[in-house]
Amino acid sequence: MAFTSDIEIARAAKKRPIQEIGAKLGIPSDDLLPYGHDKAKVGQDFIRSLDGRPDGKLILVTAINPTPAGEGKTTTTVGLGDGLNRIGKKAVICIREASLGPNFGMKGGAAGGGLSQIVPMEEMNLHFTGDFHAITAAHNLLSAMIDNHIYWGNELDIDERRITWRRVMDMNDRALRDIVVSLGGVANGFPRQTGFDITVASEVMAILCLSRDLADLQDRLGRIVVGYTRGKAPVLCRDLKADGAMTVLLKDAMQPNLVQTLENNPAFVHGGPFANIAHGCNSVIATKTALKLADYVVTEAGFGADLGAEKFFDIKCRKAGLTPSAAVIVATVRAMKMNGGVAKADLGAENVEAVRRGCPNLGRHIENVQGFGVPVVVAINHFHSDTEAEIRAVQDYVAGLGAQAILCRHWAQGGAGIEDLAGHVVRLAEGPSSFAPLYPDKMGLFEKIETVAKRIYRAAEVVADKAVLDQLRAWEAAGYGDLPVCMAKTQYSFTTDPSVRGAPEGHKIPVREVRLSAGAGFVVAICGEIMTMPGLPRVPSAEVIRLNDQGQIEGLF
Repeated sequence: MAFTSDIEIARAAKKRPIQEIGAKLGIPSDDLLPYGHDKAKVGQDFIRSLDGRPDGKLILVTAINPTPAGEGKTTTTVGLGDGLNRIGKKAVICIREASLGPNFGMKGGAAGGGLSQIVPMEEMNLHFTGDFHAITAAHNLLSAMIDNHIYWGNELDIDERRITWRRVMDMNDRALRDIVVSLGGVANGFPRQTGFDITVASEVMAILCLSRDLADLQDRLGRIVVGYTRGKAPVLCRDLKADGAMTVLLKDAMQPNLVQTLENNPAFVHGGPFANIAHGCNSVIATKTALKLADYVVTEAGFGADLGAEKFFDIKCRKAGLTPSAAVIVATVRAMKMNGGVAKADLGAENVEAVRRGCPNLGRHIENVQGFGVPVVVAINHFHSDTEAEIRAVQDYVAGLGAQAILCRHWAQGGAGIEDLAGHVVRLAEGPSSFAPLYPDKMGLFEKIETVAKRIYRAAEVVADKAVLDQLRAWEAAGYGDLPVCMAKTQYSFTTDPSVRGAPEGHKIPVREVRLSAGAGFVVAICGEIMTMPGLPRVPSAEVIRLNDQGQIEGLF
C-alpha cells in the first residue's frame, strides 16, 4: 500500500458529491441539507414519506472484548457494507459519530481504517455536523434551568440534595467528575455538589438515538427525571418547561447524517452513545431510514458483544421493534494470542497454542449472541503477521461451536477482500431467525441485572447494597419496572476488573449505583469502578494531533 496512515488514505479519497450518494438511495437533492460537498442531513419530510415501505435485512457487527492488539469492528462494518455492494446487493452502513473525548484521549479516530473507511474522516472525527455540540447545549440548558428555578424561589420545592441531573461536555476531564457549583455568594445561587459526565453518556444523547421523530423526542425529553422534591416526588424536565427549548436545539441534530465510504457507497453516521456507560448504538431514526432504502443495513454496536450487542438486542431492538437477521463477531488472531497470555510486543511471532488458549473469549461471545436466536458468523480481521496455522486454529475452534470463521482482508483490499463474508452473511440473513430479547419486560429490575450478569458475563452473583436495592424497588413502585437495564461496566473483561481476559466464570458483579433514564427508557446499573466521565491517559492522542505546514490535520488515525 502506497500510503502510511489511515488519514493519508482518507485524504486521497475520490469522493463523489453528496447528492450523487443520496441519488443511489433515491433521496432527492431537495431532501438533503448539505454540510459542504461531502456530507448532508436527510430531511424529516422525506423520512416520513418512507412509511409503508418494506424493510431490508438488518445485520449487526459486534466483536470480542477489545484488547490493545486491535480488533477492527468499525473497519469490518465499513468493509462488509462495501463487500455487499460489490456482490450486487444494495447495502447501507449505519454507525455512530465519534466523540472528541476518546479521539483526543486514547483512540485517535472512529471512521474505520485502511481501505475500509468512511469519509470525510477528519470532519467525522472532529465537529462533523455539530450534533454532539447541540446535545451538549440541550443537556446543559436543562442544568442551568434547574439551578435558575431554585434561585428564583424554587416553586417546585426541589430538594437540592436530591438533584440527579449533572452537566456534560464532550471531552475527557477527570477534574470535573465531582465539583461544587454556585460558589461566590448570594448572586450566584445556592452551593451544591454535582459533577460532569461526558456527552456520550448523557441521557439526551440516548434519547436522541432512541426517538422516532421530533414529537417523540420532545415527549422523551419531557419525561427526564432531574431530581426529587422535599417530599421525594420526582421532578420532570417538563415541570421546568425546558423540553420545548431543548427540542429546538436538537431539531437539526435529530436528522441523520449521510456520508460515503472510500468506495462511494452510502453510510449514515448518527448519534454516539458509549457502550460501556450507555447503550452503544447509532440512532433508531438512521437505522429505520436505512432499512427502508436498502436491501441490507450493516450496523455496529460498541465494544464487545457482552456490552454493545446485548444492549443492541435488549434495548434498541426491543424499543424500536427491530429484528436482526444475522450477526458478525469480529476477532483477530493477534487478540486471540493476547487473550492467551502473549504480551503485545510478542504478537508477531507464531504461537498456535496461545491462539487456542485465547479462543474461549471468542467462544463466549458466539454463545451469547446465539442465545438471542440470531445466526452468527465470525470475521477474522486479517493482519499481515497472521500465519495459516493460527488462522486455521481459530476456524477450527469456531466450527466446533456450530459457526463459521471467515478470513477478511478488507483493511488492505477494501470491499474486494471481504466478499466471502458478504456472501455468507446474505445466506445467513435469508435463513430463519428466532430473535428474542434476553428477559421479559415484566421481570423485576434487579432480576434483569442478575440475568445479564449471569447469562452474559457468567457471574455467580450480583452484589448491591441496600440503598441500591431500595432505589430499584422504589422505581418499580413508581411505574418504571418494565424498563430494560443498561449495564455500565468495563469493556475489557466479562468481569468488572479490566485486567481479567479470557472467559472467566463464577465472579461477582458489584453494582455501586443505579440511575434512572426515564426519557431514554432504561435503568443504568453502574458496576465496579467504571466512570461516566473518563480521564485522559498519561500520553493522550492530543499530544500528536496537529496541523502540518500545508494546513492539513495529522495525528488522527
